[in-house]
Amino acid sequence: MKYFIDKNVKIIGECSFGDGTKILGSSVIENSVVGKNVTIEDSHVTESVIDDEVKIGPYVNVRAGTHLCEGVKVGAFVEIKNSTIGAHSKVPHLSYVGDADIGERVNIGCGVIFANYDGKMKRKSVIGDDVFIGCNVNIVAPVKIADKTYICAGTTVTKDTEEGDFVIGRVRQENRKR
Repeated sequence: MKYFIDKNVKIIGECSFGDGTKILGSSVIENSVVGKNVTIEDSHVTESVIDDEVKIGPYVNVRAGTHLCEGVKVGAFVEIKNSTIGAHSKVPHLSYVGDADIGERVNIGCGVIFANYDGKMKRKSVIGDDVFIGCNVNIVAPVKIADKTYICAGTTVTKDTEEGDFVIGRVRQENRKR
């Protein structure tokens, strides 16, 4: 089997597919290069490069200017725009990654938002290798997150980090009687 394209898939413009790739469900692939042994399930890929062994979907929107490197996993309800995601990194579900360069072996938790627009300009965030980003984190561009940084759930990141930093930026819960 060279590659498999399901019956409801739409291929638009110039696309190429590597051996062993499966495009499933109602996916739409437009003007993109897709590597070997890639699985794309019920997702939309536009003007992007998808390297070998990548898993996408379901319900992912990969917008123009995106490069997913080898072994990347992008799960349900994720949108990625104009970003590079390094080898073996994961964006498992419910996140927005816009205008970012993300290193290798990065884990991006559920509900992470890259706030890349300040009302006038789009700005870029740079994430190093081996970074852990917990759930419900806001990355406010422009920011540089160094290698091996650990960002706790619920944090809003507005400042650069140094290698190995443990970042926590949330308000303590306070329970009051009504």
